[in-house]
Amino acid sequence: MKETLTSISERIGVSPATISRIVNGKADKYRISKETVDKVMAEVNRCKYTPSLLARSLRTNKTSTIGLLLPSAANPFFSHIAESIIKDAYAKGYITITLDNMENEAVQRACLSIMISRKVDGIIAAPCGNDPTPFEEINRTTTPIVLVDRYFEESTLSHVTSNNYKGAFEATSFLIQNGHRHIACIQGDTQSMPNKRRVNGFLAALKESGEEHKAVVAGDAFSVQNGYLETKLILNMNPRPTAIFALSYTILLGVIKAVQDSGLHIPDDISVISFDENISLDYMTPPITRVSQPVEEMGKLASKLLFSSIENNTRKTNKLELVTTIKAGQSIRHI
Repeated sequence: MKETLTSISERIGVSPATISRIVNGKADKYRISKETVDKVMAEVNRCKYTPSLLARSLRTNKTSTIGLLLPSAANPFFSHIAESIIKDAYAKGYITITLDNMENEAVQRACLSIMISRKVDGIIAAPCGNDPTPFEEINRTTTPIVLVDRYFEESTLSHVTSNNYKGAFEATSFLIQNGHRHIACIQGDTQSMPNKRRVNGFLAALKESGEEHKAVVAGDAFSVQNGYLETKLILNMNPRPTAIFALSYTILLGVIKAVQDSGLHIPDDISVISFDENISLDYMTPPITRVSQPVEEMGKLASKLLFSSIENNTRKTNKLELVTTIKAGQSIRHI
């Protein structure tokens, strides 16, 4: 027979309401004595009682579940963010439903529908596309949403991101300081706000240097394949750029492979700098200079904003931009 609060109550002489409060971690709030807590937990553990999540959700109108929507679960950057968010959710007693929009807005709408049908208590999303309407509608009428990394510029949705403009500006300035005047920038998803800000920072640094430069902006996806194909084209240019700025870790991997396949070497034949942090960059030959983002902090702040909204039933708009830093490797040659 399946154990219930009533069956436990009848055996130990403690009311079902008191047992429920203890099992749900609210003993202190209701000033339940340690003796009663110990008595209840001993019986709960003995009979292996498991609370009914369905019953609890019907009672509280909450499912203790959040949705996490990513553009590519295979991308190490988003995997790192996901790890941070899932850990924080678990610590608060929530489980996380993680879905991948595959950089497709139709898939994204389907993912949002699935999350709403599961009655998630909130959603953290790194959206694709440039239409905030589905997210704003859900945030306004159904459940709170916080965006992470990617966001919509003219939107009231809360978001946590990095200072992508400044990070790209500083990376490009670093190349300029090392004598580079012909620089190629391989970008990712052109609709992504972080990508737009990085490209703008790249071009602004070249303009503000006051010297004559030749810039190449190419690419259209945060993928290894994009980095590889665009690098092969760049290496065949005449004259060839002296440096490549890869706007993500995945793009960088394609850049490195293309350089190697062309029989060239970093930084002797071409210098390379990347956006994104990854521990593997320190173990490459040579170690790669990059713009480091506080990825874990990004995930933690997004979680904090979402759970604050859930717990306080509010929809305050918070727009947080975290500081990036240049982490020097040995992939840039002074010319």
